[in-house]
Amino acid sequence: MTAVTTRRTPRGERGSSVVLICGFAVFLLMTIAMVIDASAAYLQRQGLDTLADGAALRGADLGATGTDVYEGGVSQDRLELTEAQAREAVRSYLAEVGAHRRFPGLSFDVRVETTRVVVDLRAPLDLPLTVPGSPDRPVVGATGSAVVAPD
Repeated sequence: MTAVTTRRTPRGERGSSVVLICGFAVFLLMTIAMVIDASAAYLQRQGLDTLADGAALRGADLGATGTDVYEGGVSQDRLELTEAQAREAVRSYLAEVGAHRRFPGLSFDVRVETTRVVVDLRAPLDLPLTVPGSPDRPVVGATGSAVVAPD
């Protein structure tokens, strides 16, 4: 009769590959969730960039066409920008394009710097997945500007 010799693994190393595989799976899932969230944030920021640029153009256009243009004509040097008119133009633009429906919680700020209108937009970010340790309610922002100069 022949004796069969079996090779046994030492008891101390048994099951260590299961822990390694589970750890790698958790790491892989968290990485996928992070990539999906980063893509969603990037796309929302791109949308806000486009919206901020359009709002700045509208603010610069309508902010410089107030009664001063009709009463005094268009100056050869520069158009006078009125912050109140630019802010109202931006507010009406955002309402007209449905920005508050597309980005719930949207807020904006308008600054007039000599011949330039600057629009800052901020909106809460809706992330499709939640990564442990990430902020509860992140905010994404964008800035657009337009210059007014007569030709």
